[in-house]
Amino acid sequence: MADYKIIEVQNRKDLMRFIKFPDNLYKDCPQYVPALHSDQVNSLTKVSTLSYCARKMWMVLDGNKVVGRICGMINPRYNERYDKKCARFGWFDTINDLEVAKLLIGTAEAWAKEQGMTQIHGPLYYNTLGKQGMLVEGFENIPPFNCIYNFSYYNDLVQALGFEKECDWVQYKVVADAGVPEKAHRVANMLMQRYNLHEGNLDVLKKDKQMVKSFFQVYSDSFANAVYNFIPFTDAEMEEEAESYMKFISEKNSSIILDENENIAGFSVAFPSISKALQKAKGRLFPFGWYHLLKALRKYDTCDLMLNGAAPEWQNKGVSAVYHVAMSRKSQAMGCHWGITNPQIETNSAVNIWSSYDHEPFMRRRCYIKDIR
Repeated sequence: MADYKIIEVQNRKDLMRFIKFPDNLYKDCPQYVPALHSDQVNSLTKVSTLSYCARKMWMVLDGNKVVGRICGMINPRYNERYDKKCARFGWFDTINDLEVAKLLIGTAEAWAKEQGMTQIHGPLYYNTLGKQGMLVEGFENIPPFNCIYNFSYYNDLVQALGFEKECDWVQYKVVADAGVPEKAHRVANMLMQRYNLHEGNLDVLKKDKQMVKSFFQVYSDSFANAVYNFIPFTDAEMEEEAESYMKFISEKNSSIILDENENIAGFSVAFPSISKALQKAKGRLFPFGWYHLLKALRKYDTCDLMLNGAAPEWQNKGVSAVYHVAMSRKSQAMGCHWGITNPQIETNSAVNIWSSYDHEPFMRRRCYIKDIR
């Protein structure tokens, strides 16, 4: 008979057990993509978001064996922006046992109540930048590296504990190298001629600190009113994102559109899919993780479509046609056949753009919410 107990993560040893638990839980799951342990340490202990967010971590043990984990978070900037008293949970993984899930969720709820919160939702990250949304459809597929994978029973457990759907994000698998509709070509050519829009060079941009800062500011501004539950980034968060991701952004597979004054009008960022490489790396860069990642970056047939957006003054003017044309051309040049879209809220009309392409549903993710008053 199981003898479960819950402990708070309080030291480095506990932290590494917390981080490595999913690697064991999913060891026989061919779809699971392990996160790099070093990245997880950074996310849980060092990111600047922790300067204003509250965070606690717990594990459930069966004897000395980890059988579940959870992280409880409170983002005061989110609550202030949306006039809520809402905690969030993330890093939620558990064996298929309601008792374990109840210990994890119940502990997070009790902590949230102590902090004056009246709701809890998740799975989420501290802010809008990290992995979020419990997988509810597409369990047969391998997710992009920046997305959660979970067993289907997770949904049964949280619903049994009183959680309801707050929102869904959808992802599609699209044919990336088949070209764009003729209408998109016409719109793109018209906008480029009328407004002197042109493509910038991302390999050059990455070397200009001011342009990198401008890019992430436009990135933040472009999503402020378009992304559900969006939390504007702090300067420190944008600097961290730049340091983490700019080295992976390449002119070969991403596009940036500039106006006649060399200001950013729109962008589309894609990364070569590294999910299978991360599976081979098994959470570690050394000794061979780097090799698998570098190999994946050199030759690939699938891209993860990470970010698409337009500066606020260019939204709803068709500038997406310009970067869609550019991205199609680059996919053809690189021999990239498939694109996996980033999660988009199902109620956002922007998801309709994929109906113009040869596409199929890939994954659906859900944020659950519960009243804890």
